[in-house]
Amino acid sequence: MAHLSDISIAQAQNLQHIKNIATKMNVDEDDLEMYGKYKAKLPLYLIDDDKIEKNNLVLVTALTPTPAGEGKTTVSIGLIEGLNKIGKQATVVLREPSLGPVFGMKGGAAGGGYSQVVPMEDINLHFTGDFNAVEKANNFLSALIDNNIQSKTNNLNIDPRTILWKRVIDMNDRSLREITIGLGGTSNGVPRQDGFNITPASEVMAILCMASDLENLKQRLGNIFIGFTFDNKPVFARDLKAENAMAILLKDAIKPNLVQTLEGNPAIIHGGPFANIAQGTNTIIATKMGLSLSNYVVTEAGFGADLGAEKFLNIKSQFANLNPKCVVLVATIRALRHHGGATKDAYNIPDLEKVKIGFKNLEKHIENIRKFNIEPVVAINSFSTDSDEEVAFVVDACASLGVEAVLSEGWEKGGEGMIDLAKAVVNVVDNKASQYKPLYYWKSPVTDKIEIIAKEIYGAKNVEYSKLAQLNLRRINRLGFNDFAICMAKTQKSFSDDENLIGRPENFTVTVREIEIAAGAEFIIPILGKMMRMPGLPDHPASENMTIDNNGVISGLS
Repeated sequence: MAHLSDISIAQAQNLQHIKNIATKMNVDEDDLEMYGKYKAKLPLYLIDDDKIEKNNLVLVTALTPTPAGEGKTTVSIGLIEGLNKIGKQATVVLREPSLGPVFGMKGGAAGGGYSQVVPMEDINLHFTGDFNAVEKANNFLSALIDNNIQSKTNNLNIDPRTILWKRVIDMNDRSLREITIGLGGTSNGVPRQDGFNITPASEVMAILCMASDLENLKQRLGNIFIGFTFDNKPVFARDLKAENAMAILLKDAIKPNLVQTLEGNPAIIHGGPFANIAQGTNTIIATKMGLSLSNYVVTEAGFGADLGAEKFLNIKSQFANLNPKCVVLVATIRALRHHGGATKDAYNIPDLEKVKIGFKNLEKHIENIRKFNIEPVVAINSFSTDSDEEVAFVVDACASLGVEAVLSEGWEKGGEGMIDLAKAVVNVVDNKASQYKPLYYWKSPVTDKIEIIAKEIYGAKNVEYSKLAQLNLRRINRLGFNDFAICMAKTQKSFSDDENLIGRPENFTVTVREIEIAAGAEFIIPILGKMMRMPGLPDHPASENMTIDNNGVISGLS
């Protein structure tokens, strides 16, 4: 049976005016900053700390995914549709999609089927300009750095060889990873090695996601570590008087975006860091905005629970004093087959034995969530190729661990297909919720924090550090950055730093290749294995299947 494409479903929807969506959160039209009829910015004064403490935060994450992803966003959106159907006032809070994956591997990133946020094309493309603002703020600092090096009258004596700051672009473009700038004569600047990261991996994006208000944003931007002078003194963005201009470029981007689901429920979308090379969660501001305006907030963290959820719980929740009351672990039968040894061409072929073997990956994620003193619910994101026997096995195997597993049918049925999952989540919130606890505290030694994540979350036996990483550790100690959170960059395809180790690998060693500093975000970023902060496009990018007609109607964006 042929199904409508995601974009066809989205385009067939009659959207409500965004002012009507706002009323469901008791927000007046006068409080909205409209971006047309279907998008709006929410002012920060709507955040209410007293309400935040009384309302319920639910985190959606997943098992270790296949390259296509397992549907966390679809489940997150469907879950709030289901919660609203059973009488709970619920809002979904999500990250903004990056153009890199949209045009690269995955296509659109606004949910799928009948669990989507709309206007789908706008959200997937330029939206309200937040990514553009992050890019401009980042690259303005780059321009100030090179201008200072060039200047004969206003020069901080920056050693170009030590500059760690990179430019960014919101596109997968491997040719920009390492470049040389300043060529073409003295008037074009001082030649030096430079490079680009993708915008979702930028420190400015990380700062936007961690900031509490404009003043805090400015302070963090000023704390960005750039490099050293020729006499070995550290240089920060504040030394270039960059923070105010950068904050001006971000003055609208700091405000969360309000849109709607297909069923007319509120959706807040804000910030967009990747989880394999950044912190992988939406902004603190957006999460607190949702909790100020709704009884239930469902939010998502990127990739598997070893990446996005770990960072959400150890970094975001600890810093922002959030208390997630339930974690939904999204699993698919196809991913379990994959972890059981199925090849890509066999992902959609029923194979109970491979599901049984692959379950050990999900089991490890369940164990990990419980280490934070939070009870999980497993959402089996339904596909037409799932067999009844495979689904029954997962339900029973989870039950043997004391975890409820529920079939999630939001893609096909919208909110109606998510009522059982909504009830399971409410049951945990009402009867099993406890005070979350982080796995480590920020003031612990850097190597201790890295090893806790590697051993407790990944299941590693040892952690090794390259000579460069050891040098980086000494620099961190010298600069006094030991109290920062750990934001691990590693492959999303495995618990280990080797993407080929599927399932639940044991007795492995992870290698820290180098360690980057994001002083404004207050992150230490250990980079494991071959991870890069600028992805490349696949042989056949998703863009090849996209078209636009003379009326501006887009197809293939899903």
